[in-house]
Amino acid sequence: MKTVSLKLDDTVFGETEKILSDISIPRNRYINEAIKFYNKIQKKKLLEKQLRVESEMVKKESINVLKEFESIDYAD
Repeated sequence: MKTVSLKLDDTVFGETEKILSDISIPRNRYINEAIKFYNKIQKKKLLEKQLRVESEMVKKESINVLKEFESIDYAD
């Protein structure tokens, strides 16, 4: 396990302490769970961004292929 020192805004710290007193879990566990949750959100955003880029690339290629098919003369 790694040790991290961090500075929190006073309002964030106060809100956190109030919540912790109500749910009775250690501050360290709460912060670990919060970061784990935030990491999941960020991973999803990164995947969404990657999929948008790849989708745009496929879209452009699909349009090119469609244009090629449209130019083919199927007359016997």
